[in-house]
Amino acid sequence: MAYDTYTLLHISRDGPIITATVDAPPINIITLALYGELAQLAIELEADPSALVFVLKSADPDFFLAHFDVAALIAIAEGPQGPVEAANGYHEMCNRFQTMNTVTIAQIEGRVGGGGSELSMSFDMRFGVIGKTIINQMEVPIGILPGGTGTQRMPRLIGRARALEVILGGIDMDAETAERWGWLNRALAADEIDAHVSALARRIASFPPEAVRLAKQSIGASALPLAEGCNVETELFQTLLFTDAARTKMARFLELGGQTREGELRVAELSAEVAKD
Repeated sequence: MAYDTYTLLHISRDGPIITATVDAPPINIITLALYGELAQLAIELEADPSALVFVLKSADPDFFLAHFDVAALIAIAEGPQGPVEAANGYHEMCNRFQTMNTVTIAQIEGRVGGGGSELSMSFDMRFGVIGKTIINQMEVPIGILPGGTGTQRMPRLIGRARALEVILGGIDMDAETAERWGWLNRALAADEIDAHVSALARRIASFPPEAVRLAKQSIGASALPLAEGCNVETELFQTLLFTDAARTKMARFLELGGQTREGELRVAELSAEVAKD
């Protein structure tokens, strides 16, 4: 994949790791143009068989993605009312980032609100900065509601009561609260987030790609009733178990000290050593 048709997103590639940096001054408003690039990138990532990890970050230290362009919403509201669709294009984009075979990580170093928050919630992981990252759903105060999957994703992440507080109250949720409530994976120091996300992306990308992809798919099945999810897990586990790659990696795990006292005390480091072979 070329990833060469973007102006508001700067795309870089390091093997199976794709990084997109949003650069849409002055505050990374999701204009129709930026939305179009994000939607196109989702399609391109989904179709890229070699992309294993995707990181979205911002060139602006104060704003990740501010929110969807309110002026564009006013223009839509002043036009003819069309039919209500079950899933609009923004929903489709968010769902694509959630379900694609590529692992998606949002590196949120500044404010994120409205549609930017909704897009971030569709990613597999979110990391923020203590004292900098602020999450806000500003729709209800201006007479609408989150229409880009926010009323559905936020309760699933932080619970119904807390989602009501954030959405109905239009409040700022700081990084520490967002981490405690489950919106962020971690709230990190400003000088630590880039190294942490980069190290995690490289670590994931070093593992067998099919294991990463099917593990994400299996975790996605956790939204199903437990018995159905377990059936999916069993099928995907067996798909991997009988591959040459799995047999080779499992044998190497034992060779390096897996299932010994010394090895199991450092199993995360040992697993990384297996991935180097």
